Amino acid sequence: MSNKTILHSTIKGEGKPLLILHGYFGMSDNWKTLGNQFSEDYQVHLIDQRNHGRSFHNATFNYEVLVEDLYNYIQFHNLENVNIIGHSMGGKTAMLFAVTYPELLDKLIVVDISPRKYAPHHNAILAALNSVDFSVENTRGKVDKKLSNLIPEFGVRQFLLKNVYWKEKGVLDYRFNLQSLTENNPEVGEALPSFTVFEKDTLFLKGENSDYITAEEKPLIEAHFPNSKITTIAKAGHWLHAENPKQFYSEVVIFLS
Repeated sequence: MSNKTILHSTIKGEGKPLLILHGYFGMSDNWKTLGNQFSEDYQVHLIDQRNHGRSFHNATFNYEVLVEDLYNYIQFHNLENVNIIGHSMGGKTAMLFAVTYPELLDKLIVVDISPRKYAPHHNAILAALNSVDFSVENTRGKVDKKLSNLIPEFGVRQFLLKNVYWKEKGVLDYRFNLQSLTENNPEVGEALPSFTVFEKDTLFLKGENSDYITAEEKPLIEAHFPNSKITTIAKAGHWLHAENPKQFYSEVVIFLS
């Protein structure tokens, strides 16, 4: 197994391993502030999933390979009895990992996503990202202006612009593998396979203002995760860890201890 196929990560702190998986178009840097807090009690692994952040690019992109990437990462770093936090797409990876390799996991935290299938809903974002021509949009300001044609929300653009970097002098590019993410977009909403179960402690955190987890999902969540509970993070939407980090941090710490 070559290092090339091992996911990039930032590791901080000592103690029991706590692995954090970002969402679609995200990267481990999005979790830096909370990661620092958690690292006071845990060995925190802020992980870039394939085709994101500083991890390797690959044409294949689905939850099966994301789970194998995580398995390879855990083996490479000789980790056992890990806790995992996964947000959105990262939550889907974490759920499939938990039902596939339950023996490697202690507790699971799934952030604002459920096991159900979600219809593809990133079309405007993908269209905007693909509309950028870096030979023309050669400053961050120009990239932002171009994206604003299809993405009016300033916060969403700020989040996406974190992925724009200087590939070489005078040349900007995306850190994520836009081609693969565009081609495999439907994969991101895939459901957890039927009749899969993870029996250990699981916490679902939902944003009060988010509709990713609704009351209708409760039976499905309980079928897959019989020892789970759902907790609402107040005054927050889908980015609950960024919008209410204080409550997010305390709910996680209480659950893990």
